[in-house]
Amino acid sequence: MVASFRLGKVAGVPVAVNWSVLVIFALLAGGLSVGQFPRAYPGQPGWAYWLAGIAAAIVFFFGLLAHEVSHAIIAKRNGVAVRGITLWMFGGVAELEGEAPNPGAELRIAGIGPLVSLVTGIIFTAVAIGIRAAGQHGLVVGAFGWLGGINLALAIFNVLPAAPLDGGRLLRSLLWKWRGDRSWAVVASARAGRVLGWLLVALGLWQFIRGVGIAGLWLALIGWFVISAATAEERQETMGRALSGVRVSGVMSPEPQTASPDITVSEFLERYLFVYRHTAFPLVEGDQPVGLVTLDRVRGVPPERRATTTLREVACQREQLVLADPGEPLTDLLPRLDGCGDHRALVVAEGHLVGIVSPSDINRALMRATPGGPGAPAEPEVPPSPGAGPAGLGGGRPDGA
Repeated sequence: MVASFRLGKVAGVPVAVNWSVLVIFALLAGGLSVGQFPRAYPGQPGWAYWLAGIAAAIVFFFGLLAHEVSHAIIAKRNGVAVRGITLWMFGGVAELEGEAPNPGAELRIAGIGPLVSLVTGIIFTAVAIGIRAAGQHGLVVGAFGWLGGINLALAIFNVLPAAPLDGGRLLRSLLWKWRGDRSWAVVASARAGRVLGWLLVALGLWQFIRGVGIAGLWLALIGWFVISAATAEERQETMGRALSGVRVSGVMSPEPQTASPDITVSEFLERYLFVYRHTAFPLVEGDQPVGLVTLDRVRGVPPERRATTTLREVACQREQLVLADPGEPLTDLLPRLDGCGDHRALVVAEGHLVGIVSPSDINRALMRATPGGPGAPAEPEVPPSPGAGPAGLGGGRPDGA
């Protein structure tokens, strides 16, 4: 996810925050501070409303983080690596590297997030009730009550049986267990997600027409996101089935044109841009890959700095590269291609660069494997394959959390 800044690590997992969170934080804190709290608890000084609103918004986002961290912890315990966690405008994303190995693991990974939100909501609600029972009334009760309600709502929304929500993954695990066909279960939950998305869009637009205002448009926007994510999930699964059995060596471009990391951007433009038609160049020292530079990265260097800036400074660095083995199944590589290298992977054998996989390479392989595509066999046999992820709006995993 772009335009994010890192916060550090939680439970060994890198955590980042997308800049869109600041917009949602401002809307939440402002709505509570100038709207909900003053209406429910009049007569308080303005600073008290703002203090309660900002504090409640901060605690809410910590709850989102706890939701996502729980996904990450359970995923790691079930053998699924976690690339990182990103909080953004629709909740959070725990980016998993690969898929759950069985329906039980899928159920545990998906279910822990809503469970954490449910427990959090119950705790905050109980605290609010306890404070009120002790004879206290006011902003503190309101803040705890709001946090309890919003976390309970989050838990309920997330278990709706539709991808990409956690509930969609729960549905997928049950269908997978029932039919023994993970691919079919993925498609079924994705289609349920599209149905839910259109219902949310329709409800949101109806509310807007009825005069609810921005809340209706926000609900419609969430519905549109659900539709888009569910469609992408089904498309990814369909692509995975078509490419089942294909190895990286069968699609890579061998012996890619490379460049030295120590030449300047100006030298690169003079010696490579007009000579080669590639848009990405691995950077090597000897035959060891140390980076990957793309034309987009080069174009981002201001003209006045190109004579003094080396490719090493603007490239995707060695530790960020997506590396693949020639014998690796292509379907295992696909979920990793959203990394630093602009959806490209460098193919390495015994430490030596032997090829590169680009989106165009994958598209050509997909066309060959898809019935009716150019170069496709007359009656291709595509066996089902084990299938790939904002929290609560859920996979990568997105969650409407």
